[in-house]
Amino acid sequence: MQKANRVAYQVWGEYALFSDPLTRVGGEKSTYPIPTYQALVGITESIYWKPTFIWYIDRVRVMNPIRMQTKGVKPILYAHGPNSAANTLSYYTYLYKVRYQVEAHFEWNPNMPDLAPDRNEDKHFQIAQRMIKRGGRRDIFLGTRECQGYVEPCTFGERRGAYDQTPELGFGMMYHGFNYPSDTGREKLELRLWRPAMAYGIINFMLPYQCTEVRELCDWEKESFMLRRNCQPVEDLCRDVIQA
Repeated sequence: MQKANRVAYQVWGEYALFSDPLTRVGGEKSTYPIPTYQALVGITESIYWKPTFIWYIDRVRVMNPIRMQTKGVKPILYAHGPNSAANTLSYYTYLYKVRYQVEAHFEWNPNMPDLAPDRNEDKHFQIAQRMIKRGGRRDIFLGTRECQGYVEPCTFGERRGAYDQTPELGFGMMYHGFNYPSDTGREKLELRLWRPAMAYGIINFMLPYQCTEVRELCDWEKESFMLRRNCQPVEDLCRDVIQA
């Protein structure tokens, strides 16, 4: 059944870097061939987010051919001694000319009971739709800060994609995302892994609680958001957005 709070948008950019952690040991970065679940959550949260709810990515459609480009960069080398804050040389491998269609929905965060008065589904959905039309409330980045992205509304499945005739393509074990204490209620930071497969250009994502490969990383104290102190009620935010 189609959810009333489901949104669809198109995101694109000149470069993207959805970093594979296995390639970062030596100080260099190489991208995954497809966007990670966590990266798409970050993009959607940049469009519109409040701690009242959690964004879940349902699926992504790869529109452009998967192409990579390697570039020499000079990241700052933070070290002690005479060479502190010097530059070093590394090679980063980016995705080149990317375009994706994304479908996502939000659900209330049960671990934020103090934000229950802010659970107005219609107003959150309307604000999210408006923010997609305006290109997002915050800057959009495709994996890393140097990869600027752009968003606009779309109908998921419209237009021709590069992999519409490709029955299935697997990508092996990949990083899925983090389990943050504010989302799970557990005061631990956890890592999720999964094995994505693309069929006819579309990747259907496992939801975080469906991932079976989970690794505990460290203890992490849960944040608290009090509506009366530092979270603007959605009714006021909706009025401000409409008047802007």
